[in-house]
Amino acid sequence: MSEHTDTDDGREEAAMATARARLYGLLAATFDGETETTAAALDRGAFAAVADVFPIDIETADLRGDGYDADALGVGYDNLFVVPGTHYVPPFASAHATDPSEAFESDSRYHTAGEAGELLGDPAADMAKLYAAAGFSPERGDEIPDHVAACFEFMRALCEREAALLEGEGTEADLRAVRELQSRTLSRLGWIDRFEAAVASSDTVEGVFAAIARLARTFTAWDAREVVQTEPQPSETTPS
Repeated sequence: MSEHTDTDDGREEAAMATARARLYGLLAATFDGETETTAAALDRGAFAAVADVFPIDIETADLRGDGYDADALGVGYDNLFVVPGTHYVPPFASAHATDPSEAFESDSRYHTAGEAGELLGDPAADMAKLYAAAGFSPERGDEIPDHVAACFEFMRALCEREAALLEGEGTEADLRAVRELQSRTLSRLGWIDRFEAAVASSDTVEGVFAAIARLARTFTAWDAREVVQTEPQPSETTPS
């Protein structure tokens, strides 16, 4: 039975959770290569509009306009996040770790025990544990648990769940549990600082992915500090 009442504070918290979910959803779609969604969002100013909801200074000048083509964005996305090359930036946490993974064993041919920056390292194991704790199976991120798209998809789902609970669909214990999962997830997203810096140095033509990565870094840091009140860790692994 719900322990929540229909108060102004509760409605404001639910609205904030919904806005957070919307932005995490846009970020998840973008970094999963849904360039038609990205182009449409840019065309209608969705990134900027959602960013404007939050009491934080987010640069949105490069996130407005109708001059973005989905096919062109697709080429840019592939060059940055799919095809290894001079502009390639791995979109998963394990690649940006500075400590070698030790606990996570992988039969992937890309995993080299004792070396940092492998695919499917300890950060992937950490995220997989969080998904399991929530009964969540990411559909984004190419089955890489620490892929940025999968992480943002998870945060979208958690924020949507928070909004539903605030609107009266659960107990205070349920709400504490979902907020704890948000805290644990955001504490593992400190690597996005390095990811954003790498995208900024590689996305020198279109610049749109650099702008969205900057939005993601700024927003997740604010969300961790001001809303969820946790400390994001750097790109090294974080104990569960």
